[in-house]
Amino acid sequence: MDASKTESKPLSGQVAVVTGAGRGIGAAIARKLAALGGSVVLCGRSLTTLQTAASEIAAAGGKTKAMQCDVRSLESVQALAAFVEQSFGRIDILVNNAGVGSFSAPLHELTPEQWEKVLNTNLRGVYYCIRSFAPMMIRDKTGHIVNISSLAGKNALPNGAAYAASKWGLNGLSYSVADELRPHNIRVAVVCPGSVDTELSPHTGKDPSKMLKPDDVAHVVGMLVTQAPQSFASEVLLRPTQKP
Repeated sequence: MDASKTESKPLSGQVAVVTGAGRGIGAAIARKLAALGGSVVLCGRSLTTLQTAASEIAAAGGKTKAMQCDVRSLESVQALAAFVEQSFGRIDILVNNAGVGSFSAPLHELTPEQWEKVLNTNLRGVYYCIRSFAPMMIRDKTGHIVNISSLAGKNALPNGAAYAASKWGLNGLSYSVADELRPHNIRVAVVCPGSVDTELSPHTGKDPSKMLKPDDVAHVVGMLVTQAPQSFASEVLLRPTQKP
């Protein structure tokens, strides 16, 4: 590979961490950031899946590492942050993408275990990641945090109340943290996609050809982290052109 071309890429020299990066939206975001020249740490619960995604990025000439991490565990996230610090000495981009859904029952029929799984992954996990990585960004007075939410954080979602609650909460967290970290030159954004063609949620009766693709979300993340330094888009609502 031509070294001069590598150096000219927008994210050359920057380090990114993407949670839930083994498949779907997370894997697409990791590919995009690597294509833009970043060194990308892929993390998630399945090391095998992560290694497959990392191998695809490496085969395309990208710089990547795979690290097993469960965002529901503060200890696990802190170990990830320590690895990034020791390996790279910095973090420039944190993409909080890890998420799970529960769409099979109304809230009054949801078990406490199902509720905890959704909220602990989708909301508590983001808190753990920001708690663990923001201090590194504050130290360096630079950074991007991108939280992947959903239009379910804006609209009613019958039989998905726990998921909706986690995403409404994530939106509020994102707006607040954005104001907290602006004085440190850290930009925080939340991306709210509509229906995306992934394994996460049911799409009964929807036309997959009209749904958003993981690469559509990745494209938005790429735009967010390559903005001019004097501005940032704090929220992006991403919809399919045609209703699926």
